[in-house]
Amino acid sequence: QVQLLESGGGLVQPGGSLRLSCAASGSIFNIRTMGWYRQAPGKQRELVAHIISSGSAKYADSVKGRFTISRDNANNMVFLQMNSLKPEDTAVYSCNADLLASGDYAYKQYWGQGAQVTVSA
Repeated sequence: QVQLLESGGGLVQPGGSLRLSCAASGSIFNIRTMGWYRQAPGKQRELVAHIISSGSAKYADSVKGRFTISRDNANNMVFLQMNSLKPEDTAVYSCNADLLASGDYAYKQYWGQGAQVTVSA
């Protein structure tokens, strides 16, 4: 059974930094894309950033230049370094992976449980 476990959320002042981590565990054959989404209260979930196995990444316009996504393929992990945080970055951040589990015949989307990030003075 595949699980995604996030860590690193919390409360930070505007202008501060946080680093989110996500580890995929279980019987995994291959992971294509890993990424981070966020959902603020009263808003739809949005893509923050995603990264493919080669390291090529895509970012939402609102976080370009402030957030950096990276990936450890050997350990099935993805990270999100968040700098210059703003109050509007406050949301629940969820890890996502597009992966093929051992024994499966198709790639599926898997989600972590979510990590609260609050940016406030």
